[in-house]
Amino acid sequence: MNLLDYAAISLPSGFRTSGPKQGLPFGVTLFAPAFQDDALLALGDRWQRQIGLPLGATAQEFPAETPVVAQPTDGMIDVLVCGAHLSGLPLNWQLTDRKAFLKQTTSTAKAYRMYALAGGPPYRPGLIRDTENGAAIAVEVWSVPAEHFGSFVAGIPAPLGIGKVELADGSWVSGFICEPCGLDGAEEITSLGGWRNYIAQKI
Repeated sequence: MNLLDYAAISLPSGFRTSGPKQGLPFGVTLFAPAFQDDALLALGDRWQRQIGLPLGATAQEFPAETPVVAQPTDGMIDVLVCGAHLSGLPLNWQLTDRKAFLKQTTSTAKAYRMYALAGGPPYRPGLIRDTENGAAIAVEVWSVPAEHFGSFVAGIPAPLGIGKVELADGSWVSGFICEPCGLDGAEEITSLGGWRNYIAQKI
């Protein structure tokens, strides 16, 4: 990878189930253009959670939340997403086309309620802060290049907007919030714990 000026990360992938090397481990390598190490680390984290291997020889499982893989860097703005912009969902391209990368998979503080808004497609949720009756909601934090942040925010339709959202660890980041007027005709889905669970239920 160095000779080609790529960044790369090697990941454990499982164990051989047949042949003379049965039982031996094997892995894969992800690679990307130079200086995309943070993005590769985020992808590697998602890969390892998906295949469910333990942490090395310790037999320990992955923690419930993804640890932060990199501190905020100059020229990047962290943005919390909770709906159609999540990884693999219909509007995620609005982040990846702007060279944003997934920094953390986590949840909000236990102070939010989530609603499936009327209208669509694309279908969108609304996140409302409620410190008395709220719950933790599954979210992702993406790092967006500052020069693309304005165009990203400009494309957000009412009643959604960007405000400050509290994470489970007590920190605050910019993220999607919803004006109260957007709840007309909306369905509360707080009990499902996040947008992916809601989508899975609809399928």
